Amino acid sequence: MDREKKEVDFSGLEKVLPPIVFRNWPSWRDFIPIAPRTCANEDSLGRGPKEKIMCGRVVGYPRAAFIEWLRERSRIIR
Repeated sequence: MDREKKEVDFSGLEKVLPPIVFRNWPSWRDFIPIAPRTCANEDSLGRGPKEKIMCGRVVGYPRAAFIEWLRERSRIIR
């Protein structure tokens, strides 16, 4: 059986996300399928996006690192 790994296409998401995706971004739930607190929990466990930025008390992720993290957590189900 040929098991070809297919990747989810995040090009549309890449166009709508700001350069830094902060956890308190008002449109988070409109575009991102994972809750901001899930990202915070994954961060605390060391499994979050590879890069993060803190501005005051708000954590954000560079768009490329965040999309890479989403890509790693996503899969196509037949």
